[in-house]
Amino acid sequence: MALKPREKSNRRAQRQRTRLKAVGSGRMRLSVFRSNKNIYAQVIDDAAGVTLAAASSLESGEGAPEKGADKAAAEAVGRLIAARAKEKGVVDVVFDRGGYLYHGRVKALADAAREAGLNF
Repeated sequence: MALKPREKSNRRAQRQRTRLKAVGSGRMRLSVFRSNKNIYAQVIDDAAGVTLAAASSLESGEGAPEKGADKAAAEAVGRLIAARAKEKGVVDVVFDRGGYLYHGRVKALADAAREAGLNF
């Protein structure tokens, strides 16, 4: 029986998350969700089941992108999530790309978060 595209995507994301938990050694998880129009990031404490920090391209204010579906927006979200995580005292995380390829907007977010001070 062939799997539907959404089921394949869910399996890829779950496989990625399982591997991260094995090597994460208790670090917080930087999770990325990418839609066609926006990009979102969360720092999650899996042990407590709590989201510590979140950022998205939907936010308005200083440093917010004009468009949400390009690399510039992903970089802005990466810088924002790193700043919010550091405010909460989180510096070391594992990067959960959620089944997406490490390319384009996902890579831009990760690089910006690293430059802003997150270690992964």
